[in-house]
Amino acid sequence: MAEKIIIATENAPAAIGTYSQAVKVGSTVYLSGQIPLVPSTMQIVSDDFEAQVVQVFENLTAVCAAAGGSINDIVKLNIFLIDLSHFAKVNEIMSRYFSQPYPARAAIGVKQLPKDSQVEMDGVMEL
Repeated sequence: MAEKIIIATENAPAAIGTYSQAVKVGSTVYLSGQIPLVPSTMQIVSDDFEAQVVQVFENLTAVCAAAGGSINDIVKLNIFLIDLSHFAKVNEIMSRYFSQPYPARAAIGVKQLPKDSQVEMDGVMEL
């Protein structure tokens, strides 16, 4: 079995539970869910939905960089939203961070997310 390498960076929120920010096995990196916490304060960035989505993408970008890649190395992205009516805004913001070819993706409506955030994302990246 391939060695598991734990990815950690101070440029993304510290893990607030029994998980790592990401785990690399071979050339694949499994990214834990990111909510819109500001790494330096560990507080939700804002109640504003757009600000929350931007913070999540910034957090994912930081973990991808710590793993030796970029956000465009994500091959599968999962987006969890407490309100699916915000999905068009997620697409618009996502286009600022990703270039084609885009990753495979799922968008899932959920009742609640940690710390009452409005959005959470996780994914898999291939280096």
